Amino acid sequence: MVNNKARSFVTIMIVLGLSALLLRTVLQKFIIYNIERNQSLAQVNLKLFYTALENYAKNNKGAYPENINQLTKGSPVYLEKDYLGVPSVRGYEYDCQRLDSTGYNCSAGPVNCNLTGKKIYTISTGGLIISEDCDKK
Repeated sequence: MVNNKARSFVTIMIVLGLSALLLRTVLQKFIIYNIERNQSLAQVNLKLFYTALENYAKNNKGAYPENINQLTKGSPVYLEKDYLGVPSVRGYEYDCQRLDSTGYNCSAGPVNCNLTGKKIYTISTGGLIISEDCDKK
């Protein structure tokens, strides 16, 4: 009788251990998927931002906007969403360190490094996107 109880206990412990391992693996894959999706979206959003800035400059004799409202609330509307005015979009925060009539330098960085994203993306006048690991900053 004791022997059967011990076997049952061991069997239950093995099943629980394997279940925990499987759950950990699934969660890890889910987090990696979300990070990759967030990073892709951040790059797409920066490209949208770049396109809006360049189109604005093309229509304004080479002068870039001095604030985001000129892109989102002007006529025509160059950008549908104010990425700088929201706390975050899919785990990334957007910021423009420089936005004036001569050019721009804007970035997208993860809210939580290695949890919502692993890369910081920066786009400058001319459209070159540079990426760097967020844990190096």
